[in-house]
Amino acid sequence: MIKINLLPVRAAKKKETAIQQVIIAGVAVVVIALFIIALYAVKHVQVTAAKDEITTANSKIAELKSKIGKLEEIKVLKEQVKKKLDVLAQLRKNKTGPAQRLASLSDLTPEQLWLTSYSESATEVKISGIAFTEELIAQFMRGLEASNDFTGVELGVSEQTEMAGTKLKKFDLTMKLKSIATQTPGAIPGKN
Repeated sequence: MIKINLLPVRAAKKKETAIQQVIIAGVAVVVIALFIIALYAVKHVQVTAAKDEITTANSKIAELKSKIGKLEEIKVLKEQVKKKLDVLAQLRKNKTGPAQRLASLSDLTPEQLWLTSYSESATEVKISGIAFTEELIAQFMRGLEASNDFTGVELGVSEQTEMAGTKLKKFDLTMKLKSIATQTPGAIPGKN
């Protein structure tokens, strides 16, 4: 029987398969490393893009917050202006009351006639004053009667008085308010 030594062939085959396995393992490691590096690069690009988007979004949020702050300021200013306009509207509405009557009374008062008191109740006005002559008092009464505010002007008292050595006429007048006198009977002024 012939004996053949196959050990060197087996050793060579083992060596060759070991080398192939090392090469395959090395290639696999390189491929896996390249895959991990590529995956890392992709994720790094995604993270960078996300950070850029976050920075852009934060800047937009800051810009919108400043706009919201400005809007809040505008709302506050709008409310203040609305309140002021409401006050002006109320003043205009109230202008038809005592303020307007006093303004027309001032316009109707002739020179050398002075008013010393003015009182107004719901329907009646009482005026006291001093004048140089009775003609000035009569002129004042005619002006009041012709005005849009007063009606039924009556002279209550007219007497002579002396002030600082000058003789003057002291007078008291009563009259009705025209706007209230023309309302329907039984109506309460200022209430609906």
